[in-house]
Amino acid sequence: MSEGGSPRKRNIRWEWVAAAAVLLAVLSVVAFATLQPIKVLPRIGLAPGFILTDQNGQRLTNEDLRGKIVLYNFSYTQCGEPCKGMDATMRAVQDRLAGQETAVPVSLVTISFDPERDTSAALQARAREVGADPARWRLAVGEPSQTKAIVGGGFEVYYEPDGKGGFKFDPAFALVDGWGILRAQHRNRTPDADVLVRQIRVVDDEVRKSRGVARLAYEAAHLFACYAR
Repeated sequence: MSEGGSPRKRNIRWEWVAAAAVLLAVLSVVAFATLQPIKVLPRIGLAPGFILTDQNGQRLTNEDLRGKIVLYNFSYTQCGEPCKGMDATMRAVQDRLAGQETAVPVSLVTISFDPERDTSAALQARAREVGADPARWRLAVGEPSQTKAIVGGGFEVYYEPDGKGGFKFDPAFALVDGWGILRAQHRNRTPDADVLVRQIRVVDDEVRKSRGVARLAYEAAHLFACYAR
């Protein structure tokens, strides 16, 4: 008889090894799903592509923001009182991020849905008024023919003229990761700035930590919906 046993016995041993490996993998996944040691934000879907112009008259596209975590909100310069809360929240996020290191650059973008009036000069005046740091927070607007497709269609944010020179709209914030994937959205309300900063940190931590074997753990977190709140 050859050394190591018959071919049939060797096959049986390898079958047991393979079965044990599969069982170990299953137990590991079950344990992960039960213990949930890490949290992630869901991958909701692709954010829309766009071509905009910011307060400095510079072109801003979704591809320019690739590789960055981006927090969006939607407004217009003539909004007045209804938008003060949103502006204050974006400013608070900007201030909380100032001086903090992140693995991925973080940008803030306010997209106007009033392209007829919101020229670069109007956006620049508004940026000064709300204290937007141009290195972090850009106010931008698109072509009138594209605005509805970007804001209403792409980000699914409701707005329409109110017949009085303004707009009826739902407050909305959207967080997009460096791959252009929507990771969090807040509709019909203005979230607390601390919530938004925490969500930015969750996405940043995933990028920083999901390397090598740890990447499998993060993918398992998405699989088992271990979502941060």
